[in-house]
Amino acid sequence: LLRAQFLRWRGLVRLTYPQAWMEAAREKVEREVEDDEDDFDWRSRLKSRDGWRLVAKRFAGEWGMVWQEITIGFTVAGLIAALVPDSFFRTLFRVDEGGDGFLAALHGALLGPLLAACTFIGSMGNIPLATVLASGGVAFAGVIAFIYSDLMVPPLVHINAKYYGWRVALYIAGVMFVSIVLTALILNGLFTLLDIVPESRRTVSNITQFKIDYTFWMNLVFVWIAGWLIWQNKAYLKNHSMKMMEMKGGGKIKKVAVTIFIIINVLGLAAFAYTSLLT
Repeated sequence: LLRAQFLRWRGLVRLTYPQAWMEAAREKVEREVEDDEDDFDWRSRLKSRDGWRLVAKRFAGEWGMVWQEITIGFTVAGLIAALVPDSFFRTLFRVDEGGDGFLAALHGALLGPLLAACTFIGSMGNIPLATVLASGGVAFAGVIAFIYSDLMVPPLVHINAKYYGWRVALYIAGVMFVSIVLTALILNGLFTLLDIVPESRRTVSNITQFKIDYTFWMNLVFVWIAGWLIWQNKAYLKNHSMKMMEMKGGGKIKKVAVTIFIIINVLGLAAFAYTSLLT
């Protein structure tokens, strides 16, 4: 499936590649991004303290860039899954109109990426909501298009704009949109031809339940690893002076939204813990 999407993407880029735009974007990145060249290879990094601290610096930098978007995405996914009825998606995707041919698939494929863009949900938050769409009877093409749209949601477009500028970021999003629609239609046609289109009625609550199982203990382990990496990142920054790429935030509105969503999650976790104790 990923290979099919990649082939569509590569073909569209070859037909529409804006050479001047990409050269300008490359110059922007080279001008703003720090130079991390050093005199040791990956084998040396595995054996050196500075090597692991460089890993920590990368880890902290990635999370520092996207944690707000991830917070928004997961919270929006949870609110939609809990508060928006299936009838809304059935009406939006015209499920109750009885169409199951090419036009219905095209409608779903075109609408899936737009819905993903409106919900701000990236690759780690769109699968639960895709389950909501599937359980509500949305066509297979629409569900596939929604899942593939994680690379053109506003948070990632915004991140691309920070690196390459808005012109190139919107070009990438446009190519992704066309590629996603074509891939969803092709896969829908192939699955329909082979009569293997999956039918799912599983709800989000059936696949995202909190349990004290192996994933819980693995999460605790990786929380500890994350804390250690953050500590190592602080040590790295103390010992290295560097030019950091200027990464502007999303403004006051974004900060307010993130604060509100954090409060919502804290209150939700507290309510969940309280009701669990009562039962």
